[in-house]
Amino acid sequence: MMQLPLMDKQRPYLTVILIQAIYAGMFLLSKAAFNGGMNNFVFIFYRQAFATLFVAPISLAVEWKKAPPLSFLTFCKIFFLSLIGITFSLDLYGIALIYTSATLAAATTNCLPAITFFLAVLLRMEVLKLKTVPGVAKLVGILICIGGAATLAFYNGPQLRLLCHHHIFGHHNSQQIHGHVSSGKTWIKGCFIMLSSNTFFGLWLVLQGFVMKSYPSKLLFTTLQCFLSSIQSFAIAIALERDPHEWVLGWNVRLLAVAYCGIIVTALTYYLQAWVIEMKGPVFLAMSTPLALIFTTIASVFLLCEIITLGRILGGLLLIGGLYAVLWGKSKEQKMVDKSCLPTQVDQKVMNSDQIKVMAAKSPSSPMFL
Repeated sequence: MMQLPLMDKQRPYLTVILIQAIYAGMFLLSKAAFNGGMNNFVFIFYRQAFATLFVAPISLAVEWKKAPPLSFLTFCKIFFLSLIGITFSLDLYGIALIYTSATLAAATTNCLPAITFFLAVLLRMEVLKLKTVPGVAKLVGILICIGGAATLAFYNGPQLRLLCHHHIFGHHNSQQIHGHVSSGKTWIKGCFIMLSSNTFFGLWLVLQGFVMKSYPSKLLFTTLQCFLSSIQSFAIAIALERDPHEWVLGWNVRLLAVAYCGIIVTALTYYLQAWVIEMKGPVFLAMSTPLALIFTTIASVFLLCEIITLGRILGGLLLIGGLYAVLWGKSKEQKMVDKSCLPTQVDQKVMNSDQIKVMAAKSPSSPMFL
């Protein structure tokens, strides 16, 4: 009987570990599919199509009857949101992943809270108070994230060589192992494209709040975005890739990567993240982001035979430090706001006495009225 409360306390921690492990698998499988020659634009289309086919029946069964009417203006907003936050973001992510590595993709996700906060300040949805300690902490966190991104892009340093004799997905060759280290310009280009992808995704997170006020059905909102991004991704992919052989999946790592990213990442993690945020809040979930970097780094070395350099380790650590600085400042500001909104003891007593008087005046004098 005593084990149940303990398991209930541990469940959110185990869930965030599972979420970050799923994201690590997304980085690894996407990189493996691209190493196998899959076109990144075709990959994004299949990923969103799989996600739409999986999420649509669930959302229609749960929210269709109680869904609010969808106006043309709201539809246009969702279309634009899907274009910048999913289609552009994922297409840029695919290009950057080809140029760089799975480890870099996992590392740059740690700067997403800083990017999102910076965009919210530009759009005047957030206020940066430099005269307070939390405000300074958030500014320092943003600067540290910029330093971490610059370190990842411009500094390699000594290489950490580990024995890797067999590539698990069968694409092991010397060119892929040494490619990222030798082509410095390609690596730098990939870093900036990855940051651009995260910027689009951060803008998507910021703008979602405006759109969801006019269309609060979360599952249908997600399904509509997946469907629209599928159409948008198909238009881009068919314009850039006309070879029919590039569209064939087959029973290989391509199909595995598409199904995993489309179904497991889009559907399962959406539910798990919503549950964790409900139980522990968004800061708790964001603080677990570095776990994906740790999982991806270890797995990419032994499974994809990637070489880890000192610059990538230092850049990842700086991004993690910037992440925690922004989150600490945000949590402290929220506590200050909550504390200022709490009524004083005298006000609370007055409110309680007034409520008792109102209830006494409204309550019936005889049980017959119950």
